[in-house]
Amino acid sequence: MTRTLTRELASKQGETVTVKGWLHKKRLLGGLNFITVRDRSGLAQSLIDNKDELEKLRGLQIGTVLSLTGTVVADERAPGGAELHDVTVEVEVAVTDEPPIEIDKPISHKPENLDTLFEYRVLNIRNLQEQKIFKIRGDLTHYIREHLRSREFVEIDTPKLLAEATEGGAEVFKLDYFGKTATLAQSPQFYKQIMVGAFERVFEIGHSYRAEPSATTRHLTELTMLDIEMGFVESHDEVLDTVGDMTQAVLRRVYEEHADDLKSLNAPELKLPEDGKVPRFTIAEIHEMYTKATKTDTTQEKDLIPDEERWISDHARKELGSDLVFAIEFPIEAGKFYHKMDRERGVVMWGDLLFRGLEIATCPLRENDYETMIQQMKNAGLDVSHEGFKYYLQAFKYGLPQHGGCGFGIDRLVEKTIGLNNVKEAVLFPRDINRLTP
Repeated sequence: MTRTLTRELASKQGETVTVKGWLHKKRLLGGLNFITVRDRSGLAQSLIDNKDELEKLRGLQIGTVLSLTGTVVADERAPGGAELHDVTVEVEVAVTDEPPIEIDKPISHKPENLDTLFEYRVLNIRNLQEQKIFKIRGDLTHYIREHLRSREFVEIDTPKLLAEATEGGAEVFKLDYFGKTATLAQSPQFYKQIMVGAFERVFEIGHSYRAEPSATTRHLTELTMLDIEMGFVESHDEVLDTVGDMTQAVLRRVYEEHADDLKSLNAPELKLPEDGKVPRFTIAEIHEMYTKATKTDTTQEKDLIPDEERWISDHARKELGSDLVFAIEFPIEAGKFYHKMDRERGVVMWGDLLFRGLEIATCPLRENDYETMIQQMKNAGLDVSHEGFKYYLQAFKYGLPQHGGCGFGIDRLVEKTIGLNNVKEAVLFPRDINRLTP
């Protein structure tokens, strides 16, 4: 008999069907015995009143794989409004060990329970409420892809095994590569800029690796990033508008298509600017506003401190009706060698996109002039003859248009969309300085 998914039962009243899934819950009440089976589409309840069929379940635990054949009967008290009667039970995979957690109960996300959450991830991801987080995450990346492809961005894949870090620094993972030193990629920065020379507009969703010794609610050592690069841009404003428009479109869609799930997860109400323009404040303006409001002087800081990110985000939400806000025009001393500099004003053409108090994207305009790039690399103390820069500089030498893009944190986007308190909660199997398993 063809398998019927649990979500289809209500449309098959009176028919004899077969449902396959995992034993999710047992309620043995003597005369009336109910079991709940879970499949990819949800839950189905079955009434088992035949002692021989009930005996097949003796000693079996949650997670047992079952095939149930029975007649569909309408019952508004059952999940989906229908259940199975006159059931024949077939045990396909028996589970006799009692599981260490109850997957049909709420899974705690309190800070003191996170180690338990991740230790038993293999099991707790079978909890329907927990699954909602990752279904939303999957659709968020799907919406991003659809949005970018509709605007002629080409999806690329770049290597994650690289030659020894050309920029130096301690935040890279090193490994032996057949006798040579290799590193895990911190970003596809060089590759996506190179690809502007071929496709004009490119993006990648992939893993990046940061050897940051940080045990905070916002850091991971293995993270999922959206990287965008676009050529022939007229100005930095075009880069900011592109990233801002994409983020708003994706958030609107996920709040429309996952409204019930987001509500059940207690996600915050979405607020986006009525005119569609994400508010912008310069770093200097934010420092000044924050210093005046809190009496904590940050005017000498090159970047925003975490409390400033939260403060300006609260301000944008309350005063401007926007969960998103850009912090722009970083001081020139904060810039990287590949950033476009406005030396007359002493600022970098770089903006950070903040979402509900957390930076989720860095959005700069790039330097595209070959000679200027060489000079900025030398100013940064880099060896321009290093083998690691050879192919990157080829792209500039043989013509790259003005371009810009972003590095966008998918994990952080999911965290803040749902209203989680730790970025690790938005990752199936998170990696940080303390965890390398499961």
